[in-house]
Amino acid sequence: MPALIAVTTTGFAGYAALLPVAPLWAVHGGAGSAGAGAVNGVLMLFTVLTQPFVPGAIRRLGWAPVLIAGLLLLGLPSLLLALSDGLVPVLLLSAVRGLGFGVLTVTGSAAVAELVEPARRGAAIGAYGLAIAGPQLVLIPLGPWLADTVDFRVMFAAGALPLLGCLPARRLGRHLHRDPQEPAVVGERQSRWPVYVRLMRPMALLLAVTLAGGALITFAAQMVSAAWMTMVGLALLTATAAISRWQAGGLADRYGARRFVWPLVLLTAVGLAITAYAVQDPDATDVGAFLVGMALVGVSYGGLQNLTLVLSFATVGRRDFGTASAVWNVGFDAGTGLGAVLVGAIAAGASFPTALLVAAGFSALTLPLAVRRTTPPPRGDG
Repeated sequence: MPALIAVTTTGFAGYAALLPVAPLWAVHGGAGSAGAGAVNGVLMLFTVLTQPFVPGAIRRLGWAPVLIAGLLLLGLPSLLLALSDGLVPVLLLSAVRGLGFGVLTVTGSAAVAELVEPARRGAAIGAYGLAIAGPQLVLIPLGPWLADTVDFRVMFAAGALPLLGCLPARRLGRHLHRDPQEPAVVGERQSRWPVYVRLMRPMALLLAVTLAGGALITFAAQMVSAAWMTMVGLALLTATAAISRWQAGGLADRYGARRFVWPLVLLTAVGLAITAYAVQDPDATDVGAFLVGMALVGVSYGGLQNLTLVLSFATVGRRDFGTASAVWNVGFDAGTGLGAVLVGAIAAGASFPTALLVAAGFSALTLPLAVRRTTPPPRGDG
């Protein structure tokens, strides 16, 4: 776990450093809100396209080479961003970073399931989530401010932090099995469709809340009337998400994950609606409402990340942990990318309040999934 935490912290530090800054860099080069949204949209598109192939790559190559390749693909392109603020180069480098982020996300959550027994898995996922949320707590709020008041290159250097994770990645690889619980027999693939069907419910719940979080992280700087509001709002979002994701694991171990899911789904919709109200006047943001909305979305954003991963591992057998990790991460990153692209497109044609209300409606539509019981894996799959 210490090696996994080190890899996760450095990897997600590089991701968090540029999540709000890369779109601003594109705006610096003349891109509009749709172009800015496309930056994180492309990042997440290539992340999602990479994730289904990661379990097979680990099976063929081993954990350490795949982890190190992912960290290099995530960190090295960050240093090249300083060469151009044109939209096309920024999108191309975002695509490469997406390949590396796809590797990091799947390997991290699969490694938690490999390293920790089921009775303590919620708490372990909480610790893993804290390693993810910690860098975001610092770098997402500070990133836009540092880029604006100091220099964009400071954040491009921070985006290269995943390179520091290569050594602990090698140590972690020595402690993990070569096979991430992915069946090696080609003939078994057809029988695995029920696994994907069972995983669709937690993935849809996760997609809705990460759509909300991705939209707020990408566009907070463009929605409010003062830079300090962006910093404080993103700090609240990431802080409440970090605490919620950390604490949700222990609660899930003790009481079960299901009873906490539907209240958090409702909280997402309410938080987005309050935020939409706060930013309806682009020249006079309602500061109190904006901060409350960001904090509420942060609680659901962090809590549902933990709980949906717990549900994903609970609904499959041990041999399918790699698949569960990949599907969960597809939901996470597809939601983040959709939040950037969808909200950016709607805002370009209408307004940010309208776009946020659409995101709130999407979250509310997943409420029936939140109240359903988890389907346990068939006997013999455990």
